[in-house]
Amino acid sequence: MSSQNETATRIFCRATVVIIGLVAFIPIYAANLLDSQELIQLLGIGQQELKNLDQGKTVFFNVAEDDKKELAAGVAIYLPIAPSRIIQFIHKKGLSSLDPDVTAHGIIPLQATLETFKGFGFKAGDDEAEDFSQEAPERRFNLSTQEFHTLKATGSTRSDEASQAYRKILLERWQNYRKNGLKGIASYDRDNGPKANPSAELRLATLDSKILARYFPELYQAWLNYPAALPAGAEELYFWINRKVEGRPTAILGHRVMLSAGAGEVILSRQFYVGHSYNANQLSIACLPYRDGSLVFYTNRNFTDQVAGFGSDLKHSIGREQMQGEIIKQLTNLRKALK
Repeated sequence: MSSQNETATRIFCRATVVIIGLVAFIPIYAANLLDSQELIQLLGIGQQELKNLDQGKTVFFNVAEDDKKELAAGVAIYLPIAPSRIIQFIHKKGLSSLDPDVTAHGIIPLQATLETFKGFGFKAGDDEAEDFSQEAPERRFNLSTQEFHTLKATGSTRSDEASQAYRKILLERWQNYRKNGLKGIASYDRDNGPKANPSAELRLATLDSKILARYFPELYQAWLNYPAALPAGAEELYFWINRKVEGRPTAILGHRVMLSAGAGEVILSRQFYVGHSYNANQLSIACLPYRDGSLVFYTNRNFTDQVAGFGSDLKHSIGREQMQGEIIKQLTNLRKALK
């Protein structure tokens, strides 16, 4: 594998670890209670790995990849911090505060307008504006066929007009997802190649959430079939992020669902639109009371064209290892922030 592809894969994987949304599984259904020891067994964490957890080390657990474009990784860590403090941090700041590559972020209100996305834009004199408005065959942006046609009809390369056009796309993408859920996510045009389908990829990631389906069936069904009604007590939040990927601004639209559950909370997060470099992402963190603190289980599923095709096995191996490293960094930063 060339150094260029290896570098690209590393960057794509790093971009997936956007930490604005998390999942903390705390059991509340009387018929299907889950505790830390049970989850350890379900995830196949052995005695040696458990000893490492007790010593404050991170351990990895297997997360099956069911698609040639999927990268999946699982990391567990013990934090001598009560789950309530972790949850409070998530509610108050969000974990985007720990990511230096996030240049701007915000909440998308239910009455969103173009002004909602003013934090995202192309800088004057930036080649991004011209590339965006006069898209080349390489397809450097994730846009649908209709979105490409609209941009070509506009034809302007001015940064302010390009920014406004992109904000309109972001608004429409959010509106379609809010109205139709996964079915409302338009595919990405890949010129003469097959289109990328983030809708199908996120559906696959949700179907693979076996623990969620077993212990939180109502939330699982609502997440899978959104905008189906959420369980009582669940809260949802839409967000946008502007994040540097390959030195380029990357527009990301996300959806997070939170459900209070005893001493902890369930938070599900998916990136249903990503501006470039990868297709979609879904992540989860399980935070359970354990000894004098919490066991945190972080699972990340990312979908990117970059790991498919020739050399796929090697690309997956490299990408998975680098993804694990990025997750460890985020968990380490979380521990530092909560000291």
